[in-house]
Amino acid sequence: MDALRTVAQLELPDAWIAAGFVRNAAWDALHGRVTPLNDIDVVYFDSHETTAARDLELETRLRTRRPGMPWSVKNQARMHRRHGHRAYRNTRDAMACWPEQQTAVAARVQADGNLDCVACFGFACLVNSRVDPNPNCPRAVF
Repeated sequence: MDALRTVAQLELPDAWIAAGFVRNAAWDALHGRVTPLNDIDVVYFDSHETTAARDLELETRLRTRRPGMPWSVKNQARMHRRHGHRAYRNTRDAMACWPEQQTAVAARVQADGNLDCVACFGFACLVNSRVDPNPNCPRAVF
């Protein structure tokens, strides 16, 4: 929850913690394990400021607030160019194009303090303990 609250303090548009961080947290809870923390994927959608420099500045701000945490920030409003996709409409639309179904999950803390979660392919895929390709992506990307 600390990481989620830290990201919420940035007040980024359509911002979430997503991907392996959320998937691994779910799997760790299901299997009583602790997976080493690779990175904390922060995704957001801001079509007005799409430079990679902005993402690096946000990572610096997060590292200042929570040192020692491996923050990785990506504005999904520009990621379609990197992947050769059509422009995404929002963060969830971008997540629906990620290679694995189980990583197309995200969580955030809302302004009222409640937890908001999204799973583009449903939450059931998180409990099957496997990694499935996204039917929206070429199998070779998987």
